[in-house]
Amino acid sequence: MPREPGLVISGVGKTYRSERGAVAAVAGMDLEVPRGHFVTVIGPSGCGKSTLLHMLAGADRPDAGEISIFGESVDHARRAKHIGYVPQSLALLPWRTVLGNTQLPLELNRPNRAEDPELSRGPTEVLSALGLGAVLHRYPAELSGGMRQRVAIARAFVHEPALLLMDEPFSALDELTSEVLRRELIELWQTKRTTVLFVSHSIPEAVLLSDEVVVMTHAPGKVAAVVAVPLPRPRGNLIEVTPEFREIEREIRLAFHRLSSTTREAG
Repeated sequence: MPREPGLVISGVGKTYRSERGAVAAVAGMDLEVPRGHFVTVIGPSGCGKSTLLHMLAGADRPDAGEISIFGESVDHARRAKHIGYVPQSLALLPWRTVLGNTQLPLELNRPNRAEDPELSRGPTEVLSALGLGAVLHRYPAELSGGMRQRVAIARAFVHEPALLLMDEPFSALDELTSEVLRRELIELWQTKRTTVLFVSHSIPEAVLLSDEVVVMTHAPGKVAAVVAVPLPRPRGNLIEVTPEFREIEREIRLAFHRLSSTTREAG
């Protein structure tokens, strides 16, 4: 049987132009993500990671190459609500409660079904899975940073997108809160098996979450290496201290070392 198409990025490039001249953010980007995989993209600052997510979300258009999301164009997938997005800035609506913010994607997707019980049942289940069952009727201003981040993740998962894009969602949180949220994200993802493309600056975070880790080059960004993460799922609480985990971290660090060496030689 032919393999079901996943996320396919072929020869994608993006150049921004301004009065100061042209800046190539991404060039010759090739990547395939199978359906149901959790893949993290990691790379130097300014290598085009966020630009890549913007193109996948339909907020920006590539200058070259093609993007296919499970056999659909980006425009078609976006119109069909097949793409979810968790940005660095959470963009929660301050006048809506936790439940109201999480219901929003369902309300937008089902405008003629305002009384559908699923509008409350589905979000409530996802919020409870993220430890927010007791704060459904609080407003964002009444929540901690970690709680607000959980709401943003729940909102992205609740309408079950085919592809979920996550742009460094834990970067503004302290390490202890981030560690808890990573675990909760893993547990939620394992129940949904949504295809995820996750951007991170943290190598341990990338290894903990992912099936594969994509290392990008310096700008203009493209794929320098794809490192498999063959760790078993579900992943235990102390998996980060195992030799297998450390070896994968080492492989990713070696990929970065090769990038730095190449850059010095080019300079």
